[in-house]
Amino acid sequence: MASIACIPSAPASGNAAGLRDRARGALLGLAVGDALGAPAENMLPSEIRAKWGRITGYVAEHPAGTDDTEYAIFSGLLLARHGSALTVAHVESAWHQWIADRDEGPFRGAGFSERGTLENLRRGLAAPISAQHRHAWSDGLAMRAAPFGVFAAGRPAEAARLVAIDGSVSHEGEGIYGGQAVAAGVAAAMAGAPTIAVVASALAVVPDDSWTARSLRRAVAVAHRGERAVRSAVVIGGYPWTDLAPEAVALAFGAYAAADGAFTESVLTAVNMGRDADTTAAVAGALAGATRGVSAIPAEWAAAIGPARGSCLPSMEGHHILDVAELLTPENGEKWGAGGRVPPAPETYAVPDAYALSGADAFEAPADDPGAGR
Repeated sequence: MASIACIPSAPASGNAAGLRDRARGALLGLAVGDALGAPAENMLPSEIRAKWGRITGYVAEHPAGTDDTEYAIFSGLLLARHGSALTVAHVESAWHQWIADRDEGPFRGAGFSERGTLENLRRGLAAPISAQHRHAWSDGLAMRAAPFGVFAAGRPAEAARLVAIDGSVSHEGEGIYGGQAVAAGVAAAMAGAPTIAVVASALAVVPDDSWTARSLRRAVAVAHRGERAVRSAVVIGGYPWTDLAPEAVALAFGAYAAADGAFTESVLTAVNMGRDADTTAAVAGALAGATRGVSAIPAEWAAAIGPARGSCLPSMEGHHILDVAELLTPENGEKWGAGGRVPPAPETYAVPDAYALSGADAFEAPADDPGAGR
């Protein structure tokens, strides 16, 4: 990791109402971004423009969240049950109980990483072997990572630790790093960190030389030039699949940085870049919602989000993402520990010196970065 400079991260004591507002903003923002981006998934920006012009709101007749929202609810409920005592065994058991062992016919949704994981679990393979499949680098962990940042508000390192435990059942390597970046970014935003510190917190929990870190740096370095520049900086041209974690996470953070954390602009920038638009918009929505709070989400967008339909995970049907936000932010900012609820411990989180500056130049990709300008 890079050299560090510590900045305060814990929410002000007694600010439970503000913490809950950010929690609701983060998770409702995820669901709104998911629903806005779903129709544009796997599309090029030119295809989006040809069909809708610039997307400025819901284009589906009945907008709803996809696997991104339902898996975020899944992980949020699991986290609410176990808190900081979460173990790989807890995660694996939940996958069996709520997904793999249910008699519901063919698997109904989600991406390649989830399909590969379930095939392995149903064959009797346990974590971490269950994560050894062809798509362990997908954004399937990143899409469900925001609840960990909500739970570990102001504690990016703890958010990154917990989400890696969750991800060990389904992801490896860059797939884990993508989830850690999102969880840490949301945790920093929950504490009121400015946009640049949110990005820096994400970078601080992943290896400097990882694909995820390189893509994230490139995206933020050009964010001031807009969505076309962000997309050009990180998208892998000619690759048919759009669920690459380093690409999707970088697009989401690039959209968030381009909008300086403003909710509407963050989400719509992500949506109009296409690719895995439901996931990139969900992540951008979680970051911006945590930054600006639930009141920043347009009322008409928020009103469209109802309980999960169970279209991907039948076991999540009827659960509302806002209920998860409430579960993860107990009264007076208490958190769960191995022995039950415990007061949150103040923490400072590490921000690399190179990223503690203001302006896009602070995130400029190194000249010798082989991925720069891709």
